[in-house]
Amino acid sequence: MYEYELQQLRSAELIRRAEDERLAREVVRGRRAARREAARRAAEGEVHTGRPRRPRLPRTA
Repeated sequence: MYEYELQQLRSAELIRRAEDERLAREVVRGRRAARREAARRAAEGEVHTGRPRRPRLPRTA
């Protein structure tokens, strides 16, 4: 009976550990999504004209 109880404890611990890891992955996924959304919003506000900031000069030999 003692071995059965130990197995039950091990099983419960593994289940708890797996749930913690799932929660951690979900948090990381949420943070990444928030960063992407913030970057997308920041990029919408920028104005790109398509011309270089300074004139490009040909390289000298």
